[in-house]
Amino acid sequence: MKQEVKKALDQVRPMLQRDGGDVELVDVDEDTGVVKVRLTGACKGCPMSQMTLKAGIERYLKSEVQGVSSVESA
Repeated sequence: MKQEVKKALDQVRPMLQRDGGDVELVDVDEDTGVVKVRLTGACKGCPMSQMTLKAGIERYLKSEVQGVSSVESA
């Protein structure tokens, strides 16, 4: 599951990098499906970061990786 999450994040990463940000994978709990990520660069302090995390990254990971239940900021 962790490899699948990494691949999916690689698909999201270019969109974040266009705005000066990035995302790094911190942890994947395969039992609960919780993925922890850290937003970096411009995304780190952006007021829209929670929307990016939930409406963007979480929605995409849930659609691409079976078993992902949520994405949280680490």
